[in-house]
Amino acid sequence: MGYAAARFGHVMFPENVHEPALNCAELLLEGVGKGWASRAYFSDNGSTAIEIALKMAFRKFSVDHGLVRNCLEDTANVRSTELMVLALQRSYHGDTLGAMEAQAPSSYTGFLQQPWYTGRGLFVDPPSVFMRNNIWSLSLPEGFRIENLKLSNITFASRDEIFRKDRDTSELAAVYSSYISKLLSGYKGSNNIGALIMEPVIQGAGGMHMVDPLFQRVLVNECRSRKIPVIFDEIFTGFWRLGAETTVELIHCVPDIACFGKLMTGGIIPLAATLATNAVFDSFIGDSKLKALLHGHSYSAHALGCMAAVKSIQWFKDPCSNPNVTSEGRFKELWDDKMVHKISSHPAVERVVALGTLCALELKAEGSNAGYASLYARSLLENLREDGIYMRPLGNVIYLLCGPCTSADICNQILVKLYKRLEEFSGSKN
Repeated sequence: MGYAAARFGHVMFPENVHEPALNCAELLLEGVGKGWASRAYFSDNGSTAIEIALKMAFRKFSVDHGLVRNCLEDTANVRSTELMVLALQRSYHGDTLGAMEAQAPSSYTGFLQQPWYTGRGLFVDPPSVFMRNNIWSLSLPEGFRIENLKLSNITFASRDEIFRKDRDTSELAAVYSSYISKLLSGYKGSNNIGALIMEPVIQGAGGMHMVDPLFQRVLVNECRSRKIPVIFDEIFTGFWRLGAETTVELIHCVPDIACFGKLMTGGIIPLAATLATNAVFDSFIGDSKLKALLHGHSYSAHALGCMAAVKSIQWFKDPCSNPNVTSEGRFKELWDDKMVHKISSHPAVERVVALGTLCALELKAEGSNAGYASLYARSLLENLREDGIYMRPLGNVIYLLCGPCTSADICNQILVKLYKRLEEFSGSKN
């Protein structure tokens, strides 16, 4: 970054390019976008990357469904349609106004936070998976369970079984497909759903829930059949956060558009990128500049951010600099399996999710002690600070995040301290 700061001042990016941005774009397309993306659009933060992705998706949908007949400046040829999104309950896509409209009602979208919020979409309650008492289990939404009683009490022999591609041929996959199809057919605005947007595998700020990857894969396939563009919000999950460079490797399907940030620069400076397919790019081509993607961003592809991203991505991918990546490109387990199982069996713990650099747990709580506004975990977190462990609570959900290069030994030490403090916490509540 010092080299970039000495070499580059502020660069207005339209019609220009510089070496850090070019190198960064190439690394993104060869890495997290490999096999599907052909273009990268830079911005400065995750929320803005989402706003750009929504613009891209809505344009692609409008072109594919004949909502734009000619150039966009010819208003006589533009049919006014309010486009909606298909998204998941407990979703979080950022705090800018458009990003908030694309997520389900939550603490983040209430009147005190966003008086304009309407929630422009169909928000589906997804099945989730978690560990409790040493067992990985599937939790189905209440309405889903009522319709499919025989699917209750589904468990998995291991976490890896959850991510197996051959689950596509299971009875559960067929049930998921039927369930989603009924939801879409019964939604009065289904013809105006212009994008599917979702956080793949892990819903972050919504409570660190692991969505069944089979459900998300079926959801993507249903949208493909209806020509609904698919957006992956990988701001939180990308770049080995979940033990893979991209969640495409975990859910075995690709998006049309995906957003990245956070770990992209190793956390040292803000930068985000929205990747897209060539088909999405082509929907903005025309004789008039007014048909282009007009998203003015003074700090688009700023040189320092792009240089930091280049070095971070290279560092994360290189086994010489990242001991957690093997020569085959696989990511080693960071959280000790025995300790994770032990924590999942603790009487104070409702559920545990451990994957890649994330280990999250929900404390058993009821009433006002549960939910985002809860202060139930405060005493536990204060005790952990005495051990040098600083955590951000999501109500009665607490989570550990390490960097992709953190050693497994350090992660295990943290789990040991956490378990000790859980014992004290449980005793104080009793």
